Amino acid sequence: MPLVFTLAFRNLFHDRLRFVATVIGIVFSIVLVTVQMGLYLGFGQMVTTMIDHASADLWIMPKGTKCFEDPSLLDTRQRSRALAVAGVAEAIPVVIGFADWRTPSGSSTPVFVVGSDLRSGGLEPWNLVEGRIESLSTPNAVAIDRTYFDRLGVSGLGARAEIRQQSVRVAAVTNGIRSFTTLPYVFTTLGTARNLLDAASDQTSYTLVRVTSAAEIESVRKSLAARLPDTEILTHEEFRTRSLDYWLFETGAGSALIAGAILGIIVGIVIVAQTLYASTKDHLNEFATLRALGASAGYIHRVILMQAVLSAALGYILGMCLSMLVIWASSESTLLIVMTTNLALFLLVLTVGMCVLAAVCAIFKVTRIDPAVVFSR
Repeated sequence: MPLVFTLAFRNLFHDRLRFVATVIGIVFSIVLVTVQMGLYLGFGQMVTTMIDHASADLWIMPKGTKCFEDPSLLDTRQRSRALAVAGVAEAIPVVIGFADWRTPSGSSTPVFVVGSDLRSGGLEPWNLVEGRIESLSTPNAVAIDRTYFDRLGVSGLGARAEIRQQSVRVAAVTNGIRSFTTLPYVFTTLGTARNLLDAASDQTSYTLVRVTSAAEIESVRKSLAARLPDTEILTHEEFRTRSLDYWLFETGAGSALIAGAILGIIVGIVIVAQTLYASTKDHLNEFATLRALGASAGYIHRVILMQAVLSAALGYILGMCLSMLVIWASSESTLLIVMTTNLALFLLVLTVGMCVLAAVCAIFKVTRIDPAVVFSR
């Protein structure tokens, strides 16, 4: 085993209590950064989940629409005009809106209703675990996610409730469709959604446009914009980006999560730097002896950096284990914490970098060691 590793290992474990404090600091930092960044990625997925699962090349929407959950109404004559544009294969209406869900016990909670022409497959529920899509074609049938069973006061298929004094029945159950606004999504047919939201039969919130395989999306969009001057026509990526920018940055939610992650990094650096500096200070005479024996300053620096890397390795392993436990515990909650391979690699690099940066403070102290001090003891 290299002597550098041996010296670093013994320096770290010489004061076990101090080493435990260092590892705890690193673990705390990793868990905090993981949760904050995981929430950021999870919120990003929830913000765009409806857009990503809508089978549309273009979105026709009212001007000024900020995100998917920004309900305004269009005249369905816009759909007829869209179908007349060359290159448009389908124009599928979607109606969305907020409503109150009232249980038989009398309690109520706000929900977000999503209605679509299910025969065209415009924006239908996915990840079904109970029931079938076809079941929603029955009068006042809805689909909900089982994550929100407790909030909605239901236990499964067949449960009944009221939306705007109209009885609804749970005909399908999904798993994992969570909302960024924390409001449960309620899927249903276009006609039922209009009744529940008190929208006219000639009104729609969005029109999902599918372009023929032979047409160019940008060319079709320009034609639609010329024919529908009172609307906005966005591509899938444009609408996705707009929704992300609005929820994560304009509302400040994303900035708050990033600030929390930065705070975790700062806390980790401070704790590790303090411990490494104290450990180095306690072993100044040993380092001076090494210098007197002919060890170079670079050799001493490598010992300190090895201490930092060992601390980072142990802290990362324990931190990731605890982080995965937190992610698992939250898997059935309304909050989505995402862990990806890229995030795990980023955390590894961050942890090593954080510990190496913290070691710089100790290196500055060692740089000023005079080997002669060993002879004055």
